[in-house]
Amino acid sequence: MVRGFIDSARLKFAIAALTYLIIIPCQPGKCQEKTWNYFYRIHFVDKGDNDVSGFSPEDLLSDRATERRRKAGIAVPDYRDLPVWETYTDQISSTGLTLHCTSKWMNTALFKSSLPVEPGILDQFPFIKEVEIVRSPENKGYSKDKDKIEYASNDLPPYDNSLAMINGIRVLNSGLTGKGVLIAVIDGGFSNADLIPSLDHLRNRNGIKGTYDFVNRNEFVYDYNDHGTAVMSVLAGKIPGAIEGSAPGADYWLLRSEITESEYPVEEDLWTAAAEFADSIGADIISSSLGYCTFDDPLMDYRFSDMDGDRTFVSRAADIAASLGILVVNSAGNERNTPWIRIIAPSDGDSVLAVGAVSGDRIISSFSSAGPSYDRQIKPDIVSQGVTVPVQVSPAMISRASGTSFSCPLISGMCACIMQAVPQATNMEIISALQSASDRYLAPDSLYGFGIPDIEETIAILQDKHLSKPVSGIVVFPNPFRNELFITFSVMPEKLTVELFDQSGRLMMKRDYSDFISRSLMLDDLPVPGKGVYFVRLITPDEIYIHKIIKVEDPR
Repeated sequence: MVRGFIDSARLKFAIAALTYLIIIPCQPGKCQEKTWNYFYRIHFVDKGDNDVSGFSPEDLLSDRATERRRKAGIAVPDYRDLPVWETYTDQISSTGLTLHCTSKWMNTALFKSSLPVEPGILDQFPFIKEVEIVRSPENKGYSKDKDKIEYASNDLPPYDNSLAMINGIRVLNSGLTGKGVLIAVIDGGFSNADLIPSLDHLRNRNGIKGTYDFVNRNEFVYDYNDHGTAVMSVLAGKIPGAIEGSAPGADYWLLRSEITESEYPVEEDLWTAAAEFADSIGADIISSSLGYCTFDDPLMDYRFSDMDGDRTFVSRAADIAASLGILVVNSAGNERNTPWIRIIAPSDGDSVLAVGAVSGDRIISSFSSAGPSYDRQIKPDIVSQGVTVPVQVSPAMISRASGTSFSCPLISGMCACIMQAVPQATNMEIISALQSASDRYLAPDSLYGFGIPDIEETIAILQDKHLSKPVSGIVVFPNPFRNELFITFSVMPEKLTVELFDQSGRLMMKRDYSDFISRSLMLDDLPVPGKGVYFVRLITPDEIYIHKIIKVEDPR
């Protein structure tokens, strides 16, 4: 069972989604029975007899995924949603290779074996287009611990400096916390994420909707590495005065794709499998603090000329995810003080939001990978604080860590808040608005990209595009209402108090927003006991508005 599905319909879909990925969970304790020394990426010429007309959207995607695509005007389903032709994978398996996973987007299958494939054994299959070896035991020379977190203890800015730098505190104070947005976090492990106190609030409200490990093919991710745990604390952590996540109200799937003890291109296949799964369950955002350039086997290394958004396997997959309406946010990389220097895949994708890192005083870090991409795209797209960022990876303490791994989730979470404020905005509109609202927009460069974004300004840009502005005052709709009440303002109120009264004048609810940077407010949790007449009072610095609202029963 995939953790997080609590009703039969969602459970049925989760099982179906994993079936199409051809990933069958291994039994606990049995995943490491065999050593898989060789992994092969096999490309197919077609998808056999599969045809889009033979599938309905619900066969391949969740309702949430279908709705996300329809909002963006994307056909549902399309050819990329069709599974890899099972007859092909069965025939290859008959040679003794073991299937690990497939990619419907790339029309590939990942096979593994303990011994190398015998020369010519796959030449018999006319449906094979290409075979690539993506992991082998030879030439193991990649020595650094790629996901090791470097901690700092000196010259520490305030704990909420990273949010203040991008106007994120005002966003959170406005009640924009990412509520209703689903973020898929793809990483190398989430050790202690089920224990750390900063995520207590998330676990208590069932905000972690599920987990899956695409390396070992089971649902357990709370081990292996604490890199993803640190990322989650930046996204959703909450301890007053110590740590403040950028999207504490969002929902999350935790997906492991990284083999942290080695570095091979096979991890691009696993990342792609995780991204396809994220698409199928309806994720709005993929937050990925991972990237690829050089490997344990130098013969597999990329060159900078490969960083054009179209050559690497993972960048093509990331761009496909973006083309399906997902906002893909990826770390630019920590390579500027290494021989590589440049951005890494998939941050070179033209539809990927690549995030670099600055210090607490807004200066580019020594490690943040340099752009542009090989095809001269401005990369990174934007930057945010990635030096001495508060993280939690153990229940007993909060630390400070550095890397684009932490500037990335800061922006991913803020993007969830943007989506909450402007649900009509598409992923590419959000990227464009972030760039426009950044401090180097008129003079971007290869280190800062478009610069440090102002999230308040980003929301204003998108609301001006998508939100109808009342001629004066406010509009409350729909009225009568069932579960959700929307309020739009002709002028952003700066501060706001919302009060709810019953017919007798009894105060039923009061909420104060010390900042209010939006021209809209959605109330979907009003404490009304049933149908009837109520009154909502809105107090701004300039005006007081009172509206009679009528609650009717939900026909569901």
